[in-house]
Amino acid sequence: MSTTNTETILRDTAERQFASELAALARIDDREKPPRWKLSPWAVVTYLMGGKLKDGTVISPKYVGNQRLIEIAVATLLTDRALLLLGVPGTAKSWVSEHLAAAISGDSTLLVQGTAGTPEEAIRYGWNYAQLLAKGPSRDAVVPSPVMRGMTEGKIVRVEELTRVPSDVQDTLITILSEKTLPIPELNSEVRAVKGFNIIATANDRDKGVNELSSALKRRFNTVVLPVPDSMDEEVDIVQRRVVQLGKALELPSETPAMEEIRRVVTVFRELREGKTADGKSKLKQPSSTLSTAEAISVITSGIALSAHFGDGTLKAGDVASGMIGAIIKDPVQDRIVMLEYLETVVKERDGWKDLYRACKDVM
Repeated sequence: MSTTNTETILRDTAERQFASELAALARIDDREKPPRWKLSPWAVVTYLMGGKLKDGTVISPKYVGNQRLIEIAVATLLTDRALLLLGVPGTAKSWVSEHLAAAISGDSTLLVQGTAGTPEEAIRYGWNYAQLLAKGPSRDAVVPSPVMRGMTEGKIVRVEELTRVPSDVQDTLITILSEKTLPIPELNSEVRAVKGFNIIATANDRDKGVNELSSALKRRFNTVVLPVPDSMDEEVDIVQRRVVQLGKALELPSETPAMEEIRRVVTVFRELREGKTADGKSKLKQPSSTLSTAEAISVITSGIALSAHFGDGTLKAGDVASGMIGAIIKDPVQDRIVMLEYLETVVKERDGWKDLYRACKDVM
């Protein structure tokens, strides 16, 4: 067990960050719980969406959006089908996945991070080669993957960026999801999943290096698409909440960021992402970048750090300009043209935005 002081941890797990909320829900949760679930499905949805409990405890929202999507996700995990959270980058897929695992299993750490180099052992199992050479193939020599641990412990396992995993490695999940078993042919044995086990995978189709899921694997998942925020106010609310949480976690010595700056960053991102101004009167060229809500959060957070350590502690246009330009201009030629045109035709002409125009021009 780790002995690291929790006060020095850069980013704690969801079940530890929100332990008091999970405990409060567990105290009042008198509804039926599925085998090995820490909370009932109703309490899991309440934990994700937020609300006020009958004892007065306030549960902060972890996901701001359509509650029905979270209900469908939770209902899927009650069945024999796995859950696939799909959406463009920055739509809180990983965030929702982590909090679902924390609320259901009390453990969000059973994680397989998908990359182009993810090996089959990350999903199935590996070997302790010292034990293997000394004693030959045995259960003691098996190094369980997070998936194997989830199967034996009856917990939720998270697979991040499934479509970045090579196709042949992806398909090792088929037997696990359909038969709920993991064969160990070297030992003429298998691991059978116990109740409570399931998989939450995340994927997007915007990144380079995407490997399409096979039809056989797709059938084992129920897909829930997490959309970008519907309205400006909803996206501003999401950014503001996450920035405050990150500011506390990172101990940034700054005031709560001005809503005006958050709204301006979100406005710029939404207009360029949608290819039109907020009033719908002008069409805009779109950059190659995704300009997600997550990137807006990053821009504001880095701006807070700049204002806290190199300014007067109040977030200003100059603090967010460099982060915003960096998020927008991924292609140094085409995206730069798009941004310059946007600055000259929209930002420069908008009342009260001259400071943002000058700040952006200074760093381009």
